[in-house]
Amino acid sequence: MTLDDLWFLATEADQRAEQAYHRLTERHTGFLEFTRTYDVSRRRFRTLARRVSDTGAPYGAHTIVYRPSGEILLVWHGGLDTWVLPGGGIQEDESYRETAERELREEAGVEANYEGLGIATRTAIRCGEYSTWGILPVFQARAKTTTPTVRDPDGEITDAKWFGKLPENTRDREQLVAWQENEFD
Repeated sequence: MTLDDLWFLATEADQRAEQAYHRLTERHTGFLEFTRTYDVSRRRFRTLARRVSDTGAPYGAHTIVYRPSGEILLVWHGGLDTWVLPGGGIQEDESYRETAERELREEAGVEANYEGLGIATRTAIRCGEYSTWGILPVFQARAKTTTPTVRDPDGEITDAKWFGKLPENTRDREQLVAWQENEFD
């Protein structure tokens, strides 16, 4: 792929991200919004820009599952060596919420009542002079069952636990703490 192709791909991704963002945020209210920026290699930029061009989201869709006591369910991602929210990549003809629900079943095995969008993060992706962005939707759901069972077909997730105080090695920890404070304080 030539550099001009990266520019074209980034432009396509920008347009898809804008459409996805507006469709998502028109349907939901009361969610927190954040912006994150990632500087990546050309290869990773190409991969993420293609995902955004296809789905509007570079990292799929996720779920904040909570107990009324304020605890959040996190899963252990061995490849990243960190605790993360259950979630992942979007399959063909799958909505963001359907993705979040499927990933929750696979990665944690708990049932939950979905309540809407909890966090929408505008995720900027840069590589040198090229840039694009996508949306990272995080739905919020109240746990119906609380005993996690990991059945991740990708083998990336090896554990799931409930946390009141989030571990330091939690991805997007500041955003999750802000969400907890918004919901439970």
